[in-house]
Amino acid sequence: MATIRPSSDLRNRYNEISDFCNKNNEPVFITKNGTGDLVVMSNAEYERLCGKHEFHRLMNEGLEDAKTNSGRLAEDVFSDIERTFGFGGI
Repeated sequence: MATIRPSSDLRNRYNEISDFCNKNNEPVFITKNGTGDLVVMSNAEYERLCGKHEFHRLMNEGLEDAKTNSGRLAEDVFSDIERTFGFGGI
């Protein structure tokens, strides 16, 4: 269930909202004059969502490369990594 709070709670109950977001890893929706305005979440949850978004972006990029045959062979990628970082064959 979504947690919805008025904008005045940001000023009057900031610590309560912060504790909720950090303990539950859930956002709090803030309204202004009865209309949705902001979403507040913990820094950890924000970083998790950004990482998830970046992962999906990279996966979609890879899928597009595969569809157009513009990608690289895994063997070539791993050879470049080994050469760049000095790894020998295992």
